[in-house]
Amino acid sequence: MTTNTAGSATGTPFPSAPHRTAALAVLAAAPSSDRPLPESEGENMSTALPASSLGRMVRGNGPGLLLAHGAGGGIDANYGPIMDTLAAQHTVVGPDYPGTGRTKRADAPLALNALADELVATAVEEGLQTFAIAGYSLGSPLAIRAATRHPDRVTALVLTAGFAHPNPRFLLAVRLWRDLLRAGDPERLAGYLSLIGLSAPALDVMAQDDLDSAVKMTAATIPPGTPEHLDLLIEHIDVRADLAAIAVPTLVISTTLDQLVTPHHHRQLADAIPGARYAEIATGHLPFIEQPEEWATLIRDFLRENSSIGIYPAA
Repeated sequence: MTTNTAGSATGTPFPSAPHRTAALAVLAAAPSSDRPLPESEGENMSTALPASSLGRMVRGNGPGLLLAHGAGGGIDANYGPIMDTLAAQHTVVGPDYPGTGRTKRADAPLALNALADELVATAVEEGLQTFAIAGYSLGSPLAIRAATRHPDRVTALVLTAGFAHPNPRFLLAVRLWRDLLRAGDPERLAGYLSLIGLSAPALDVMAQDDLDSAVKMTAATIPPGTPEHLDLLIEHIDVRADLAAIAVPTLVISTTLDQLVTPHHHRQLADAIPGARYAEIATGHLPFIEQPEEWATLIRDFLRENSSIGIYPAA
């Protein structure tokens, strides 16, 4: 890991060829239940792709960029404030998970591998043969799993407010989220989400009317598929065995005032992914609300640099 806490990312731009070989050996040695690739797959081959049922937003022109949003979020909610910046230099494909945005709710529980495959399939259906993935919150482990299951397609990763596996503290917070959701009191739930989603400095300067309006808006816009997103996070997210096998340029963006996915998780990602760069933004869990311009600039500049050195091909 290479660290820069001033809002820019520095460090080794790409894992070496020997490391890529070693990374594949790590995958081969992982227990079968943890392996992101079926045993029958060759070292540079992708898992077969399903037809995608995910509704999606497509904007811009240029190298491919696939977006993976957070639990209980959506492409418009999580990436809307920075979309113009991203689409100015990329063909951006933003699929909504089941039960949010443009996608109908799932009839069955969500599965990590299946959803990762469907995200990749969405990008391919939109004409992107190779692409970077920007994952936010729950989108980070999905992006990691997509990269290890589809190494011939994924060219770079940007992981914001991410995690590999929820620890007990994180699980406590998410289980409370799920319990409040099940209780059927959306305003109480929205108040809780405001407390853990926004940073203390952001909340401390909000006027009462502004905070009341924000809580009411959150309560009115909770996606119907949120229960399935939370079940996936609580029961099935564990990509720790994938991290050493990541062989593409990776930027880990830490939301340093995050009270949901704390910087402890961000540093775990950066420490375990070979050659990963690390940058910090002084924001809570919602950088698209608190620091959208800084967040967009970090993503744009990292992807532009990788494009300029020839390892991030155009679509």
